[in-house]
Amino acid sequence: MAITLTPLTADDREQFILDNQWAFKYGAMEEFGEQDNHFEEEGEIISRKTIERCIDEGVAYRIREDGRIVGGLILKIDEETQHNQLEILFIDPKVHSKGIGQAAWQEVERLYPETKVWETCTPYFETRNIHFYVNRCGFHIVEFYNSHHPDPHYPDGDGENDGFFRFEKRMTDKQ
Repeated sequence: MAITLTPLTADDREQFILDNQWAFKYGAMEEFGEQDNHFEEEGEIISRKTIERCIDEGVAYRIREDGRIVGGLILKIDEETQHNQLEILFIDPKVHSKGIGQAAWQEVERLYPETKVWETCTPYFETRNIHFYVNRCGFHIVEFYNSHHPDPHYPDGDGENDGFFRFEKRMTDKQ
């Protein structure tokens, strides 16, 4: 299996958004069934607005297996501090548990060797993601945002961002 990352093209932006929303919706439905109440917008776990903001403010890639699109990811790179963020990572649910996400993450680390710290977040109910970040990619849980400890990026605490784990991966072995 050859996993590569290719920059997102303008022609593929709409499909990237739809694929992303499907992957997140699939994860929530797998966990909660049809009675899910974790939607950002009607029928979607992650809103179009959120995905578009991440694309516009970051660097988006398609994940390909042997040339075939199987997912995507969006990074936010801080050239000055090298404290970078994995904003979004999704894999087509039809190819889950085949090592694609882990291989894609290894490719990210190869592409950004100057990174000192990687950071990402995931909702508390995404146990598959928590397993992936901690056990497969070497991240550590460093914070849990909830009503008693809100995310400082959303200080109004409207509850929309409650129940998120924040992860870090310090790249000390590469410094």
